[in-house]
Amino acid sequence: MRFFVVPATAFITTFLALSPALARPDAPSPILTTPDARDTLSYAQPQIARVTHVDLNLTVDFRTKTIGGTAALDILAAPEAQEIVLDDNRLVISKITDSAGRALSYTVGAHDDYKGAPLTVEIGQARRIIVTYRSGPDASALGWLAPALTAGKKKPYLYTQGQSINNRSWIPTQDSPGIRQSWTAKITVPSDLVAVMSGERLTPKGVPAGRGRHSYRFRMDHNVPPYLIALAVGDLAFRPLGPRTGVYTEPSMLERAARELSDTEKMVDTAEKLYGPYRWGRYDILVLPPSFPYGGMENPTLTFATPTIITGDKSNVDVIAHELAHSWSGNLVTNATWSDIWLNEGFTTYFENRIDEAVYGQARGATLADLSWDNLQRDLKEAKPDQTRLHGDPEGTYGELDYNKGATFLRTIEVAVGRPRWDAYLSSYFDRHAFQPQTTAGFLADLRANLIKGDKDLEARLDLDKWAYRSGLPANAIHIRSATLSKIDETLERVNAGAAAASVDTSRWSTQEWLRFLNGLPRKQTLARLAEFDRDLHLSSSNNPYVRSAWLVLAAQNRYEPAVASMTEFLPRVGRGLLIFPVYRALADQGDWGRTIARRIYANARANYHPTVVTTLDKLLGEKAGS
Repeated sequence: MRFFVVPATAFITTFLALSPALARPDAPSPILTTPDARDTLSYAQPQIARVTHVDLNLTVDFRTKTIGGTAALDILAAPEAQEIVLDDNRLVISKITDSAGRALSYTVGAHDDYKGAPLTVEIGQARRIIVTYRSGPDASALGWLAPALTAGKKKPYLYTQGQSINNRSWIPTQDSPGIRQSWTAKITVPSDLVAVMSGERLTPKGVPAGRGRHSYRFRMDHNVPPYLIALAVGDLAFRPLGPRTGVYTEPSMLERAARELSDTEKMVDTAEKLYGPYRWGRYDILVLPPSFPYGGMENPTLTFATPTIITGDKSNVDVIAHELAHSWSGNLVTNATWSDIWLNEGFTTYFENRIDEAVYGQARGATLADLSWDNLQRDLKEAKPDQTRLHGDPEGTYGELDYNKGATFLRTIEVAVGRPRWDAYLSSYFDRHAFQPQTTAGFLADLRANLIKGDKDLEARLDLDKWAYRSGLPANAIHIRSATLSKIDETLERVNAGAAAASVDTSRWSTQEWLRFLNGLPRKQTLARLAEFDRDLHLSSSNNPYVRSAWLVLAAQNRYEPAVASMTEFLPRVGRGLLIFPVYRALADQGDWGRTIARRIYANARANYHPTVVTTLDKLLGEKAGS
């Protein structure tokens, strides 16, 4: 069959002709057709037939832990195309019809444990299809929380996590970042709960939908990668933070969250001054229950955030700066495949650092950049060579290398060309490629055309291809050093030489200073020394989850039994992978002693975690760990 590849202007004309009733500002985004833009984690064949818009009409059922209803898909296809291939992960499909209600034949192919299965629909001349379905009981995107796992302890909670390929477990579409789609939704929930989504909230108070139920409507007019379609349902309250910013969370957490996030409007203003207009309307934050597996998720208009950043001193709101920065790098310009996720995370980590520096000062920016360098060195040491390439196997980069090697690459370019020239280039880059997918090769081509412009000396100094395609860290990498952390290093020298833990004044330490100190302690410690640290620095009882996690790793590495009670309390109530995975791994590395403890804790904690976290820990601790 002939591939269907047309320029952007043809997309506009063709789509409007196919769907005259649908009015929205964004024409379909282009599909990249170079070999490196082929998404091996999706079954879709977008050059032949692609989804351009998703319209959801779904009901959330907490009793069965399913979401069900219809998804209407608008399709752009070659004239001779007879089928469209969607991504499916154990959806329970009742029927598929065209817009007139005529049944369409479909098949679900062989299931892969990670990718799911191809859902092939015989569309004929249909260019809008309606899938009637419900999610499976173990949908990987859906986090169902019993009331006991929420702050209020009275009402259940649901949240979704789409990245990277989980949304195919609750939305039948082409689940690939390179196939950008607009969407609309009607979500029906119990009337005592509130639904929010990653789009414009058309009915923020909901409308009656029959006995004991309310419906909420949402709209995202811009084309987004489908992993950014996100939903949460719970006992939610809202407080404005500024003219276009605000926070949603459970009522009992609202005051603390609003105080911690009070600089959000300032962050949006700062980001715009750096790299151009914020194009998504509102920027709100949803602070979720502790089981949320990430620090934050950059869902458009509504960042999902972990409560572990609410530490009372704003030292961890760099997470919000990061998710906000994704509004440009990731949401606006998106990696076409998961082989190039550094185009999201590396750009965003660099941009996040610039926001932090502008809002909180150069010292804060340097501290965060220096810690990023520490994490990069850690990952480079632990990873296999092939896991250290920016462009590599999909989801094959080790640890946080996409973030920190990517950010170091961009910082190295900044230093080489100067900040004013670099900032002007980045602003123009985001504008040129707005609402489009991108590849590493595409970025390098743009860089050469619009920044390097034939300057052979600059090209040689930057070593672009080595950064993008080779293992390890090029010799020209820039390391920003923090004066704040240098003082911590001096304290570490004293302590490591034998100074008493009680001599260390931690009263004004930020999270970053704590992490530099704890991670800088030698991994081998005597039990007496660990007891001293624990007693004098109050580590096992720390209310800062970052501090607690770093301490528990050190404790596990030394089989420090008195910290096991702290692990038993901490690990079940925190679902953020960044904080719990290192503790479980440290325990698992200790043979029978640690594995016995890890499995016992995990058996009680497993039901509290998001399915993506469960998958990781099941593999780490053995398939029967949670039984």
